[in-house]
Amino acid sequence: MPKRVLQGVVISDANAQTVTVNVERRFKHPLLQKTVRRSKKYRAHDAADTFKVGDVVRIQECAPRSRTKRWEVIAE
Repeated sequence: MPKRVLQGVVISDANAQTVTVNVERRFKHPLLQKTVRRSKKYRAHDAADTFKVGDVVRIQECAPRSRTKRWEVIAE
């Protein structure tokens, strides 16, 4: 099964080798047909500490790196 890839914005880079990425998804409400925005935060592994707050990054699923990290940043 292929690994999921998401795109989001880095909102924190305070920890070593870790960035917090905010991923926003949009969908139509099933009844009201209004566009709804939902966001979720993911903690991703950034081995080289290259990404800073405000950067748009792509993250990919990986094996667990720590208690909270299950994603890694894809270098582009």
